[in-house]
Amino acid sequence: MGTQQLESVPEPKYWHLKTVLSEALDSEFSVGEILPNERDLAARFGVARATLRQALEQLELEGRLQRRRGVGTTVAPPRVGVAVGTEQHAWPGGPEDAWQPVDCALDAPPASVATALETAPGEPVHIVRRTRMTHGQPVAAELLYIPQSSVPDLSGIDAPSGAARARAVLRELQRLSPEGHDNAVELGSARADDAKELDRLPGAPVLIVTTRFLAQGRTAAVSVATYRADTCRLTFGDSGNVEIHQDPQRRAS
Repeated sequence: MGTQQLESVPEPKYWHLKTVLSEALDSEFSVGEILPNERDLAARFGVARATLRQALEQLELEGRLQRRRGVGTTVAPPRVGVAVGTEQHAWPGGPEDAWQPVDCALDAPPASVATALETAPGEPVHIVRRTRMTHGQPVAAELLYIPQSSVPDLSGIDAPSGAARARAVLRELQRLSPEGHDNAVELGSARADDAKELDRLPGAPVLIVTTRFLAQGRTAAVSVATYRADTCRLTFGDSGNVEIHQDPQRRAS
């Protein structure tokens, strides 16, 4: 990466630097390559390290870079196409469901989830933890909140916890007749638990997809799924479904 001083520009200096760095990533670096350290980059571009960090953080948010534990900052691969919220993925535990159950516990949900589920404050619900992989890489972690009224016939199930318990709860949920679902998407920061599962650093940008599943005239379950923002690109189709497509403008070197 050659030396390049930044001239006076009307936009913030870090934003202009982000553009310069993005062009360098396209022309001089390959996917997975480690960038020079911050001190060297700041010196080459004649900027303060704080300005450089802002530019790098923006490129990470846009999926151009990845920060990896024990490795450093690397050039990210093209985003992976993953379907979210389509009809074939509309009901948890269905035959087309791409999520893998990890664990299940009976505990009180956050107050906002209890409100969505219309359960009493502090009332325990089934909390199913699931993960999603694409091409061998973790792309999302999910907490699926299911009120006990949605799965009343669990008394004969021996598994008290773990993936077996999670699968049992999902099987019981399948007995309901789905009536629809709705999604909400927002940008967030990875919490420690999510960061560990997604192989990200705490505080890394993530996309949080909240889905409310409807059955029997009420909310049957609520999903809070955390997607890697550097891996996933969300688009909305005419039907209102949420899909993630590979970005045709991104390319691997």
